[in-house]
Amino acid sequence: MLLQLAKLSAATRQQWLQHAIAPRPIALVSTVNKKGEANLAPFSFFNMVSTEPPLVIFSPARRLRDNSSKHTLDNLTETGEVVIHMVTPEMVQQVSLASCEYPAGVDEFVKAGFTREPATLVAPPMVKESPVKLECRIIKVQPLGYTGGAGNLVIAEVLCMHVSDNVLNTEGTMIDQQKTSLVARLGGDWYCHVNQRNLFKVPKPNTKPGMGFDVLPEHIKTSEILTGNHLAQLANFEAIPSRDDSYIHELLSLRLRTVERKEQRIKLVHSEAMHLLDEGCATEAWQVLLIDI
Repeated sequence: MLLQLAKLSAATRQQWLQHAIAPRPIALVSTVNKKGEANLAPFSFFNMVSTEPPLVIFSPARRLRDNSSKHTLDNLTETGEVVIHMVTPEMVQQVSLASCEYPAGVDEFVKAGFTREPATLVAPPMVKESPVKLECRIIKVQPLGYTGGAGNLVIAEVLCMHVSDNVLNTEGTMIDQQKTSLVARLGGDWYCHVNQRNLFKVPKPNTKPGMGFDVLPEHIKTSEILTGNHLAQLANFEAIPSRDDSYIHELLSLRLRTVERKEQRIKLVHSEAMHLLDEGCATEAWQVLLIDI
């Protein structure tokens, strides 16, 4: 299917994009107006874009229905300060309730049942239930259009973070990714939950460039068993490792002797390497692939 976005309505375009560009982190944003009245609303057009200076962005879009602006945008334009909260499964239903279009002046802290607590450096109050809170000063608000559905790119500098002890590692020196348990937004009514069951690591490329797919031996590149992800783990090495006899797999070597056809021996070796790569044991996988076939 080929979609020409210019030929779609704004609502249809939004649905396709939100279903495709996912998951998106959720910013639960608190603001106040000049009267000091608080507003709370979630936005999934949100991310970090810089560490020096420490900047995040989010985008309160104009309403498709009537092209009106959201109270969050009005407030931050007036006062220039926000607090951004991370969202967990324990609070996601309350966050959804806070997205209701209540009239101006209605306190979503009360409507959604959140506990209000004072911020340190900015005027908007914080949501106590969130494990990570970012106090921010607005650097710029860039309108991206003036019709319904148009975003307003908000660039905010993070002044300080409040991090719950419950999500820190044992040493208390950094957030433990296995403890944050965050929620992210997909299309329609769909959300997803980041937890230990679906976390996995991908080693960062070495300080020296990986050798790349083109250097891999032909029988590995054309493997019917090893996937692109497997090959990328092997190609992330600076060069093909030297064979290390301490890694000799005696059982695999014995099995290879019982197989006459070379193609079958290659598949046997590749299957063993695949299992090792799936377990994150790339060094061992290379040693298997270096066995005489």
